[in-house]
Amino acid sequence: MSGGRQEEFRTWLRDDLGRTLDDIFHEHMQELILMKFIYICQYDNCLTYRRIYHPPSRPDDLVKPGFFKGTYGSHGLEIVMLSFHGMTAKATKITGDPNVPAGQPTLEVDLTRPVRLPSIEQLRNFSELSRLILDIRNLISREQRLAGGVEDAGSSSRVESAQAPSPVASAEESAANGLDASENGEQQPQDLQAFALPEEVMARNEDYPRSCRVCYYGTGLIAGHGFSSPERTPGLFILFDDNRFGFIWLELKSFSLYSRMTDRFQNSQPPSPEAFDEMLRAMQLWTT
Repeated sequence: MSGGRQEEFRTWLRDDLGRTLDDIFHEHMQELILMKFIYICQYDNCLTYRRIYHPPSRPDDLVKPGFFKGTYGSHGLEIVMLSFHGMTAKATKITGDPNVPAGQPTLEVDLTRPVRLPSIEQLRNFSELSRLILDIRNLISREQRLAGGVEDAGSSSRVESAQAPSPVASAEESAANGLDASENGEQQPQDLQAFALPEEVMARNEDYPRSCRVCYYGTGLIAGHGFSSPERTPGLFILFDDNRFGFIWLELKSFSLYSRMTDRFQNSQPPSPEAFDEMLRAMQLWTT
């Protein structure tokens, strides 16, 4: 790296990430940050601008949708857009990195799968949290296999399926497995739950809330460099309050904390919900 470019790199580290070269100890972290800097420099002089709508809001949304800044480990801070689509919440990247670029749905949250956290002692045990999340993933997989088998096998399978025990957990079974379900599949109002990260989970910002309103099963998008081999992996979505939420990436053993951006965007409301959905679909094509 030339002297001028190296100084530019130092300035970028300080201004954009709040770091210096002395802060970067691990070789993998150095590689990721350098790749992000090179990625940004490549597009400095070939920018394309597209209009982004503010996500529409409905009275029954979990929280007010909008733009949040989140911590992504060695990638630093990134901006995501939180929006709601029926019983699914999505966080779409507005700024990206060399692994997962802008326009991709970094988080998808299943609002029909609330999670009741165990005690703090159990929660600090990563194996206990992992079991809790993977049990829900396995339950979803069984439901999907059953639904596919019923659809493909015809009427005889439908009769057999009707006689078999349902794979959907009852309210009592859900409570035993850490779920807090109601008759219509939605989570009932409840008191704040005590929260703490498992000891094995990495957090760039240790100043996270120690209580939360509600948690849900979700998936996070991970990929190799250049958005290679993308896959959705299980995790835990944590709603702390109206302006903060978190996500535990189970496979990465990492935690991202998201805080609402207070900037006001003028004239950014979509003309219709359909226009917003079309914009999201177009965003995912930015990198394909």
